[in-house]
Amino acid sequence: MNSIRISPRDNVAVALHPLSKGAAEQAVTLTEDIQQGHKFALSAIAAGEPIIKYGYPIGVAKCDIAPGEWVHVHNVRTGLSEEGEYAYHPAEAALEPLEPHTFSGYLRPDGRAAIRNEIWIIPTVGCVNSIAQKLVRDNQDIVSGSVEGLYTFPHPFGCSQMGDDHAQTRKLLAALVKHPNAGGVLVLGLGCENLTLEQFQQELGEWDENRVKFLVCQQSEDEFAEGGKLLHELADYARQFERQPLPVSKLVVGMKCGGSDGLSGITANPTVGRFSDLLIAQGGSTVLTEVPEMFGAEAILMDRCVSREVFDKAVNMVNDFKHYFTAHGQVVYENPSPGNKAGGITTLEDKSCGCVQKGGTAPVSDVIGYGEQVVTPGLNLLSGPGNDLVSATALTAAGAHLILFTTGRGTPFGAPAPTVKVATNNDLAHRKANWIDFNAGPVADGEPLDSAGRRLLDYVIEVASGRLTHAEENGFREISIFKDGVVL
Repeated sequence: MNSIRISPRDNVAVALHPLSKGAAEQAVTLTEDIQQGHKFALSAIAAGEPIIKYGYPIGVAKCDIAPGEWVHVHNVRTGLSEEGEYAYHPAEAALEPLEPHTFSGYLRPDGRAAIRNEIWIIPTVGCVNSIAQKLVRDNQDIVSGSVEGLYTFPHPFGCSQMGDDHAQTRKLLAALVKHPNAGGVLVLGLGCENLTLEQFQQELGEWDENRVKFLVCQQSEDEFAEGGKLLHELADYARQFERQPLPVSKLVVGMKCGGSDGLSGITANPTVGRFSDLLIAQGGSTVLTEVPEMFGAEAILMDRCVSREVFDKAVNMVNDFKHYFTAHGQVVYENPSPGNKAGGITTLEDKSCGCVQKGGTAPVSDVIGYGEQVVTPGLNLLSGPGNDLVSATALTAAGAHLILFTTGRGTPFGAPAPTVKVATNNDLAHRKANWIDFNAGPVADGEPLDSAGRRLLDYVIEVASGRLTHAEENGFREISIFKDGVVL
């Protein structure tokens, strides 16, 4: 199979492999070479008519387009506008329940599962990043028994922030402290920052004093000695946890894409969507974010909301992000990136229709805000931007045990939660084998999506049971905090 017409309604097809001028594909003769992931016209498309892919409009023809002609940014423009009105048209989206698989994980006292048993140092302010990093270097001896690692996540904030930015930093960092993959957490402050210890503890709410310790460096005569002592206490507590069989219904899996190409919405994203449906059918939870990359495809998700209340939350999430763009004098459709376009993605609608494939077909059970945690099983929408590091951090803070990250161009980074890189094409999977964990490329060669989804479920169970991702093996763990306003 060299090309695919995704929906019978489509007036374009996508090249699954490079195609040559003059080749006969989908009952048309190509009038020019078509790169992998790029589109060509299946019929004559007049100027002003919609370009249909995935069964939905992904743009408007700038000029007349002949059958077999390359369809891309030179002859297509977006059809998006700054404002959109939404009506709730509930769609049947129920899944047949399945008996849950099991994985080997850690059971926390609050009943949540964990797939890693690590010690985390969370700096409340960027000023103590270097202290946190030295504590990590100096205390690797605590990594023994069931304690699987000691990590910290530097960031530049926690001071010189006001209003919503200050609140978001506080909320995000507190959510990371609560993450179940951390068997113990040292909260490290300086002492004079805006984000005071008292504020942070109030944001955190109740905590287990055995699991969470606090150190304010200006109040300590020797922060390295005291920090080392606290880390050893945390490790002693965390070692009581051992892996045991747990149902996958306890898993929360984040889903996002980055470095996308024209195959993302055909191979990797729908493979993740099949996985999402399988996990949810077994009682588990998945989280979909990147709100700006829902623009143009948001109605697909909104119609699957389980109630009017959830629908209204989804509408508010999308409109709030549109207002965020316009308040900064930006257009909502200033996307896709140059790399996306080189890979065959033409408009934001094109990118969005591919992006939402990760959500599968399950009902949308809830919509949660930035820094909030998943509380409702099923498919959750999370308010967050498309930026890879910011959204992956938000997914971790939402409680995702691991993140499925689809990519057609490749990217090496990792979030605090294990970050599984899913390749859209065979070339990337083979060429960057030290980045890529799972290859969805065989879908382009005819592997059924149901088969690829089951393969991915098996792989996720392996990771949840202790198999390291390449990002973990490479030591790649980063966070980035969403900001909007003034830095003092």
